[in-house]
Parts: sequence; structure tokens; C-alpha cells
Amino acid sequence: MGKIIIADNPLNEISVAKELLPPALDAVIAKHGSPEFNAALPEADCLVGFGDGSMDDAFYKRAPKLKLVQLLSAGYDRIDIEAARRAGVAVCNNGGANSTAVSEHAILLMLAVCRRIIWQHDNVAGGRWRGNNASEVKLFELHGRTLGIIGLGTIGRKTAKLARAFGMHVQYYDVARLSEEHADQIGVRFALLEELLHTSDIVSLHVPLLADTRHMMNAERLKMMKPTAYLINTCRGPVVDEKALIEALSNGTIAGAGLDVFDQEPPPPNNGLFTLPNVVLTAHFAGPTWDNQYTRFRNAFDNCQRVVRGDKPLWVIPELRD
Repeated sequence: MGKIIIADNPLNEISVAKELLPPALDAVIAKHGSPEFNAALPEADCLVGFGDGSMDDAFYKRAPKLKLVQLLSAGYDRIDIEAARRAGVAVCNNGGANSTAVSEHAILLMLAVCRRIIWQHDNVAGGRWRGNNASEVKLFELHGRTLGIIGLGTIGRKTAKLARAFGMHVQYYDVARLSEEHADQIGVRFALLEELLHTSDIVSLHVPLLADTRHMMNAERLKMMKPTAYLINTCRGPVVDEKALIEALSNGTIAGAGLDVFDQEPPPPNNGLFTLPNVVLTAHFAGPTWDNQYTRFRNAFDNCQRVVRGDKPLWVIPELRD
């Protein structure tokens, strides 16, 4: 029987984990770093949860039998990849379990900023049926507009599919290009990064947080966007230079932004984004839905069983696939 630790977290519905847990897996459910967690670590074959910055070389030495760190998230920026490599432990993401939720959320933010949903809600709730300046407000449709997707992984492709259903033209930039046949099949075309920024009405970010993607949307690249364009970020906050974004939103460099992620989470009370009328903000909540609680744990337990019986795991992060 394989021994696993499920790291308890407010974003995890543990009742779902208990419902789906296969008989072949003996699970300890405990908060990361708790006495129960530390007691189970020496015998654990797999760890299921989110990335934790404390998982360094010393952590892996305390877990000599550990073969798999199975993430319940798509992102893995909090993982010490080199420590996992030195320990010979596979790190795997959630196999696209939250890809539908995040792609839907990206579309939600596009609609919210283009139709100024927060402004409309505040007007109605405040007794101003159409506000005091309705003639000066422009509301936009998604249909016929060009969406630029940066990062065409699982989430990026699902976002493209939804955008196409809205009648949008979709272009993408990714270091890994699709074949022309595949691009035609899903209805997207490749663009150079600068070209995409110059020509897109909406730019949606779907890249992992790596050294070369940190602050990739800086002041220079924000200035490449149309003054009528919107920026959507549902991946990781530090992919965008937040100070540069606040300046761009304040001076009209771009029209607005929909953000689910921030440089610092939770953001401090004095964050400059909070006072801007042309942003829609959510609390890094694009991924977790009730629906994908089942998908995340189902994928996680399947991968744990694979590793326990000696098979290779699925969804190993790119840096450790060799």
C-alpha cells in the first residue's frame, strides 16, 4: 500500500479527497509543517498539495522514500526545482484540472472590463440608473476583436476556443510553436510578441512564472499595446511589472485591465490598483471551483498510484522531464 500525505489547505475540499481516495493509498491529511505532517514524512511515497517554499534539500532528506510531489495547481513557481532534482523526486502539476475554470475566468474578465461591469453595478446600487456620465462611457463587444494570447498551453488553448465561440480573431505567441495544421485546427495564428502587442485588442497572459517571464510585461511592452487595448492576467502576478501597469492604466497607455493575480498576495491596502476605475480585480480565484476539486484530486490520486506501482508519472514539469 502506498503512503501519501495530503497537505491540508483552505483551497482544498478535504471531503472530496476522502471520497475519491483509492483503497490502495494510505493517506495522512495534515497541514504542511504540522507535527502530523512531519511525523508522516519519513514513510511517505507521495506528497499531494500546493508548492511550498520550505521544500529545500533538508526537507527532502527528511523524506527519503518520497518519489512524487503531486501539485494540485498548474503553477509551480514556489517549488525549489533544483532541490527536487537533487533528491530525484518528480514534481507534477495538476494535469490541466483547472484549465476550464481559468479559461472561463479569463473570458469573464474580458467581458467585465469591456462592458464595465463594476461601473454598471455601482451605478445601479447607488441609485444612478446609467451613471452621471453615460454619454462619455464606451462599452465594447468581444465579437470581431483580436485576442492575443501569450502562452498557448492547455489553459491558453481553452481560452482560444472560448474566444473563437465569441467570434474573436485569435493570435498567439509561444516559444513552442504549433504546426500550421494544428494552428488551423484550433483557429489561431502565430504572431511575434511585439506584433501581437501592437495588433491585439485584448492581451491575455497564460505563461508560467520563470526567470524569463518575470516582468515580461514591463513599461516598454505595455507601451507597445494599443491605447484602446485591455490586459488580462490569470497566470502569475509577477509576470507583469505592477508599478508600470498602474502607470499605464493611469495615463491612458492602455484602456484597462482584468487581474486575478498580483505581485504581492494578498496585495497591501495601499495598492495603487484599488483606486483605478478601469480595472476589475479578483483574488487569485480563477482556478479553484467546486467542479475541479474532483478533477484535481482524481488526477492527483491516479498519478500517486502510478508512481507507487512503479510506473512513470504523468504531467512532470518541463524542467524535470529529462
